[in-house]
Amino acid sequence: MSSLLKEKVKRKKEKNCQMYNYEYPRPALTVDCIIFGLDAELELKIMLIKRDIPPFEGEWAIPGGFVRMDETLEQAALRELQEETGIHHVFLEQLYTFGDLGRDPRDRIVTVAYYALINLVEQQIQAATDAREAEWFPISQIPQLAFDHEQILRTAIARLRGKIRYEPIGFELLPKAFTLTQLQKLYETVLDRQLDKRNFRKKILSMDLLIDTGKVQHNVSHRAAKLYQFDEDKYLQLKQNGFNFEI
Repeated sequence: MSSLLKEKVKRKKEKNCQMYNYEYPRPALTVDCIIFGLDAELELKIMLIKRDIPPFEGEWAIPGGFVRMDETLEQAALRELQEETGIHHVFLEQLYTFGDLGRDPRDRIVTVAYYALINLVEQQIQAATDAREAEWFPISQIPQLAFDHEQILRTAIARLRGKIRYEPIGFELLPKAFTLTQLQKLYETVLDRQLDKRNFRKKILSMDLLIDTGKVQHNVSHRAAKLYQFDEDKYLQLKQNGFNFEI
């Protein structure tokens, strides 16, 4: 691009900025990410960071941060996850927008919350940037949280418990190969209630969405169980034809 053309483009941008120079306050925008993980004992946990800067320095919080001018909301959420925890390549979905007055003592700040699902056995976490520590907590033992993060967490748990019943997002929490017992335990953990073993297996197997790997568990004290994998491609094909996944 010639210098003359560059100058014309610059003037046009400046003119547009003058035309659309809104004279009213604009709130800041952040993203917060609730990360759910399932450990080796199939206990549902969330990942929290201990803040290393004010406000709420030294207190536990949900990972998050300010959205940059040159990124989308999802890009900001993924960046914050990687910067504060080292987590990447995860299932991520937008949860809700929180904009109560006074939710952040620094300024008028609106946050868009996301939730992520991972098999935490396969993910290593590390504290970085404005996080002093990063640690997994069972959802039954959550410490006091900064900002309005307790409300955000309650909303995320309710969403997870609702959505896991009609979409196969729970498989994101399991290892790639799993047993039927592990699968049932996952649903019981998330839904916080017992499920009938016979009915659950009949229901899940009738969907024909599990691939028998032909392998069994290793190094277990009980009878080794079959290992299965979720057939995501088949599910997506069935979904296009109106298939209803419901547990």
